[in-house]
Amino acid sequence: MRHTAAKLLASAAIVTSLATVAAGQAMADPSVTPAATDIVGVGSDTTQAVSNQFSTDYNAFLTASGSTAPRLYSWDATGSSPITTKTGATSIARPNGSGAGITALNGNTSATVNFARSSRGPQTGDLTTDDFVAFAKDGVSYAAPATGNAPANLTTADLAAIYTCTKTNWNQITDISGYTGPNATIKAYLPQTSSGTRSFFLKAVGGGTTPIVPGACVQAYTPEENEGTDAVFTDANSIEPYSAAHYIGQVYGGHSSGSDAAGTVTLRSVDGINPITATHTLNTAFTATNYGRVVYNVFRDAEWTGTGANPALKAIFGPTGWVCTNATAKADIQGYGFQLLPLGACGSVTHI
Repeated sequence: MRHTAAKLLASAAIVTSLATVAAGQAMADPSVTPAATDIVGVGSDTTQAVSNQFSTDYNAFLTASGSTAPRLYSWDATGSSPITTKTGATSIARPNGSGAGITALNGNTSATVNFARSSRGPQTGDLTTDDFVAFAKDGVSYAAPATGNAPANLTTADLAAIYTCTKTNWNQITDISGYTGPNATIKAYLPQTSSGTRSFFLKAVGGGTTPIVPGACVQAYTPEENEGTDAVFTDANSIEPYSAAHYIGQVYGGHSSGSDAAGTVTLRSVDGINPITATHTLNTAFTATNYGRVVYNVFRDAEWTGTGANPALKAIFGPTGWVCTNATAKADIQGYGFQLLPLGACGSVTHI
């Protein structure tokens, strides 16, 4: 029976996902206009939900302690545009994705943007003055409709062949035990070009060093990443990269709202390794492969370490800051599906 295992594996997750769409608490744009001195971020879709939770919990922490330190706010990747990020800021087009967030960081001053959320590390074209500050670990796999034609597992070679158009039909996938693909054209999708998940996935599929170049068969339409609710996933032949942490947060953590939900897609294994454990956490065996990634917040070096550095940044994101040491922040990271980084790695800086 073709890909029966994939359907059975998916069924429980679908029920949970659909339930949490209704039950999940929405975390969105700031409910107030941040002050000019507040710390404001934009960018990655993958880390926006946990960043929004950081904002809520960090600001509550400051209020409880009677502190007047700058508050923390985060703007979603999607929504109405342009946005005025804080009091006195220049209005900007809403940055959607890691690349767009980094561009906004470098194209404005701290009067508008203090940091960019990024689900990728530094790459060619980034500025040497951008500091990528680590805060958690994620993994990227592929997702497909639970009742669709994609198997429960694909190899890296299969994924490379699909996205370079060497294999364009499910019946060409012949190396997966127990799977006999139907005669049906594969519909391969990628997020938009500014997406950190897109760039990371193409590099992982290429072996972790050189990204593959998507072929002409890859669909021109680019669904918003980590949203299995998109209409393209009603097509039984669709497939797209998906953040494992974001999926865990949506399906098992109750963090679905509106279109930010898994819908009827399920996350699949790569090279025989499931991204999710039996207890619904991110699998360390998966994140140890090329499909594991560190996620970051990006700062201007002059404001992180320079003479005019803003101490509020390290108080929140530094190695001894709130995100890396506070119990509530650690619970937020894990509650949204991410893995904690070891002592010394959280708050560490990487740059070109």
